[in-house]
Amino acid sequence: MTTLPRPTTTLTADDARRIVLRAQGLLGAPDRRAGVRGVLRRLGAVQLDTISVLARSHELVPYARLGAVGRRTVEAAYWTDTHAFEYWSHAACLLPIEEWPYFAFRRRAYRDRPHWHHELPDGAYDQVIKQLRAEGPLTATELGGAKKTNDWWDWSGTKVAVERALMYGEVVCVERRGWKRVYDLAERAVPAALLHDELDDTECLRRLVRLAGEALGVGTRADIADYHRLKAEQVDSVIADSGLVPVEVEGWAKPAWADPAALAAPPRGRHRTTLLSPFDSLIWERARTERVFGFTHRLEAYVPKPKRVHGYFAMPVLAGGRLVGRVDPARQGRTLVARQITLDGPKAVPAVAQALAEAASWVDCTDVRVERMDPPELREPLTRELAVLLG
Repeated sequence: MTTLPRPTTTLTADDARRIVLRAQGLLGAPDRRAGVRGVLRRLGAVQLDTISVLARSHELVPYARLGAVGRRTVEAAYWTDTHAFEYWSHAACLLPIEEWPYFAFRRRAYRDRPHWHHELPDGAYDQVIKQLRAEGPLTATELGGAKKTNDWWDWSGTKVAVERALMYGEVVCVERRGWKRVYDLAERAVPAALLHDELDDTECLRRLVRLAGEALGVGTRADIADYHRLKAEQVDSVIADSGLVPVEVEGWAKPAWADPAALAAPPRGRHRTTLLSPFDSLIWERARTERVFGFTHRLEAYVPKPKRVHGYFAMPVLAGGRLVGRVDPARQGRTLVARQITLDGPKAVPAVAQALAEAASWVDCTDVRVERMDPPELREPLTRELAVLLG
């Protein structure tokens, strides 16, 4: 491992928490002029997921930072004129189109990958490219069918081929239609100045480590690696030349790195009060969330129902720069249903009521119904607060 300089800056745990919140666009005035595209560029990656409760996660992320931005506006900001592309980063993510060249290292790795879960039938890849060139953009169904059976992972040869082409960078997803990917050739969709794999792995990694540090504000090596799912040794190979600076954070057991711009001015401004998607980049990494906020977060959608503690899609509530509780939401007509609310204490009641009322308005609900409450004695004060906010 490279010998690294000793940190000259020490941050308190509260300093670090505020730096993290500002870096993630959750402290200070929202940049409404830059809008959704600005959020994407600031975060560097917005995770996609199939689950839709109040809205899909890639809609919830800008909502948390900008407020009630229209859902059609969100989709248009991502897809119009290819401002974003889908690729494997922290998970399946939307990424700013200008970062296309810096994922060359991952495209090369996929091209060199010896083993795949799905076998690629002979001729299927060339056929997909030929069809897209002649007829695209197309969904997998329009290309000839996405699945052989109804089983989720039983892909057709066509689906295997087009997804492989997406990983290789020859094909991109240019929009989502009913949550289905619409594919086209990268040569048509990616701006010509960006459509290349000329950057070597070192340059790609240096850029992604720097971007991760800027999006995190301050983080350990593990935090930085997790942001774009890099290997620890990949981070080690470039972090000294990434532009990030070593810092010490009180209470953190591991060395940390910070964006120098984040250290230049103390974080100030208004804290957002909002529900957070469980897939929000503020809380991607469980150990980091516990270290920064003292809050244990786990998505329970894939946990058997009897074993769930906080609910299927429990959304952490951010208020005053703290995570103060959880809401597991649903919708019934024009009612936002809080199937379960878990609060840290009575001081969280006004913030949770505000977050629920704003979320209800955003998804065109006129009422909020609370089902389960923990602790139960907070149900009445929360209901009173909601009644005032909802009029």
